[in-house]
Amino acid sequence: MAVPALPLAPAPGRMNVDFEERLDFGRLRQYRLDRAKAAMENAGLGALLVFDNNNIRYLTGVAIGEWTRDKLCRYALYTRTGELVLWDFGSAAVHHRMYCPWLKPENCIASYTTMRGAAPPASGLTQKQVAEIKDRLNAAGINNEPIGVDWAEVPTFFELQKQLDIRDGQQVMLDAREIKSRDEIILLSTAASMVDGTYQDIAAALKPGIRENEIVALANKRLYEMGSDDVESINAVSGERCNPHPHNFSDRMIRPGEQAFFDIMHSYNGYRTCYYRCFAVGWATEPQKDAYKRAREWIDVAIDMIKPGVSTDQVARLWPQAQEIGLADEKTAFGLEFGHGLGLALHERPIISRLTSLDAPLEIKEGMVFALETYCPATDGHSAARIEEEVVVGPNGVDILTKFPAQDLYVTNPY
Repeated sequence: MAVPALPLAPAPGRMNVDFEERLDFGRLRQYRLDRAKAAMENAGLGALLVFDNNNIRYLTGVAIGEWTRDKLCRYALYTRTGELVLWDFGSAAVHHRMYCPWLKPENCIASYTTMRGAAPPASGLTQKQVAEIKDRLNAAGINNEPIGVDWAEVPTFFELQKQLDIRDGQQVMLDAREIKSRDEIILLSTAASMVDGTYQDIAAALKPGIRENEIVALANKRLYEMGSDDVESINAVSGERCNPHPHNFSDRMIRPGEQAFFDIMHSYNGYRTCYYRCFAVGWATEPQKDAYKRAREWIDVAIDMIKPGVSTDQVARLWPQAQEIGLADEKTAFGLEFGHGLGLALHERPIISRLTSLDAPLEIKEGMVFALETYCPATDGHSAARIEEEVVVGPNGVDILTKFPAQDLYVTNPY
């Protein structure tokens, strides 16, 4: 008897169990290292030196909390000879020696960091930092070869330039990260499933008198209860704030008959969501329904178009020009009729937009995971529709990860 095919984007339970195969973290880590090594070799680099927390996690499988995301106090080195070194904040390096057996204990090292310049330059920490990195490169047999760097503090970058041949490592890491493994897709699908449930709670709570910030608090609480490791951001936009879209939340109180839309960005084991849903509170007006219908049509034609081999400019051309949604140019409209890759970061490959894709199209490939989002202002001058779907690209089309109902404008607590 033939074995049935597994779903393209499963979302199994969040515990590993002995009675079925779910996520394999060892396989996940090895896949990511193999992808990074292939991308490094293809770019002709001797090593990758990464300061971006997403790239550090991709290479090392280690994270110590979102507070480090903007501190630039962690970095990792991966050489073409297979050496993987992690410098982490103070005693965190000692923890990794004990609890991260996939890393060599001697390669878990306390970092040198100026804490974004707070430590005085006269301390010489930057020079010590780069000297230690260079020693590790030499020990791995990497001499006079170009080194890919994603980003760094300016003094660190200048010092690296003095001592090494530095290239753009962020593009190399994005090359590695653009095709997701089955384990990555499970994590992305699971993260989306947590937002599915959060929207159910939002729909129940979305009544006149509740404020945008209260919805944000509700969503944060629910997501962390379900196991989120970072609620990165939640947009909550209602009433006259819908047009133009401010990409934030406020303390505004939501009133009867208004539109409200939300974007939930969080991560599960590092893998992120970007997941809009739009509602009408109590009832929907004809301008609101019309705007939603148009936004839905724009997203549906894009979903129907996407399959391996299609280029991002073909998708972008399906969407309205900036002037059709009341904006002066594509720079101002950027992010409204939009697609972007999802993974350990909120914005990976491919980016789909009239601003970028018409001049520099990318090929859509099987295994890519990305979000598609559309926006349509209503003719009443203040309402607007905002929809987003996350998709994983299969051999013949896509599977949609975002399951909360969005085919029609959802009216909450109707009168």
